[in-house]
Amino acid sequence: QVQLVESGGGLVQPGGSLRLSCAASGRTFSPYNIGWFRQAPGKERELVAGITWSGDWTYYVDSVKGRFTISRDNAKKTVYLQMTSLKPEDTAVYYCNRQGDITKMSPLDAWGQGTLVTVSS
Repeated sequence: QVQLVESGGGLVQPGGSLRLSCAASGRTFSPYNIGWFRQAPGKERELVAGITWSGDWTYYVDSVKGRFTISRDNAKKTVYLQMTSLKPEDTAVYYCNRQGDITKMSPLDAWGQGTLVTVSS
């Protein structure tokens, strides 16, 4: 069983940056695709970005393209989400999860606690 723990959230002003981390424990997670998801207040959870197990392929939802970058370090069993030019509409709880298809909402495991990102002046 792989457990994923999110961290790195916080309060940031519009236009600011944050880097989220998704750290794995337990079995190696290198064979697995990983996605970052988010859920804003009153909205459904959505896929934000995904990365294949090799790191060769990535996917981004249109609203974050050019602003967010997903990456992974399999040796450290960690996936990152670098977020720049943050907007108030990026405010949400962010989650990571193993994925099937990185372009679809296809989480494989139960959700963790997530990390809260608040973009506000």
